[in-house]
Amino acid sequence: MANRKMLLVEGNDDEHVVKHICGTHDISPVLDIKTLGSVERLMQSIRASIDSAGDDGDVVGILVDADQNLQSRWQSVRAQLADAGYPDLPDLPDSAGVIIEPPDDGILPRAGVWIMPDNQGPGTLESFLHSMVPDNQRSLFEYASTSVAGIPAAKRRFRPVDTPKAIIHTWLAWQENPGRPFGTAITARFLNPDAVEAAGFAAWLRSLFFANA
Repeated sequence: MANRKMLLVEGNDDEHVVKHICGTHDISPVLDIKTLGSVERLMQSIRASIDSAGDDGDVVGILVDADQNLQSRWQSVRAQLADAGYPDLPDLPDSAGVIIEPPDDGILPRAGVWIMPDNQGPGTLESFLHSMVPDNQRSLFEYASTSVAGIPAAKRRFRPVDTPKAIIHTWLAWQENPGRPFGTAITARFLNPDAVEAAGFAAWLRSLFFANA
């Protein structure tokens, strides 16, 4: 039976970004991406996903937004991993992403965690995508940021926490083919898959799921 390579993600945008980054970095497309629909459902699925995997080459990855508090998000994920039986987990995630080798005396899969945008601070998938805006588009991106910031509070319909999402969608709406979804914007290179942050994420995916391939 083939080894199972499972990645838990919050939503459809996460799934499509992962698939298109894998495609542009020539990473094997055999990932079983599980889209849970919310961070709450993702957290509830961690233990069950680990328990359903085996220890003979299976891998479980977790992709989640930091939102407003990286440390709080990591502690929530860390608690689930510790409860599943992983020892000696770090106090904070590494900037290159977390990869956890299973204990020799257990039946746990290899596990990994990436907390968007960069494992180092608050933010979301959209914050990560901001880092992929090409250099020759930076002035237009800054104009989109300024435009969003200039919306009067009384007319703003989105929550402050969703500002990065409003900015990236505004900027994508001003491209040659307006309004492309995140995934196809990566493949079309409206968003640069070779940006340092995207390359680092791709390196984590490759190291976690395909290091021994």
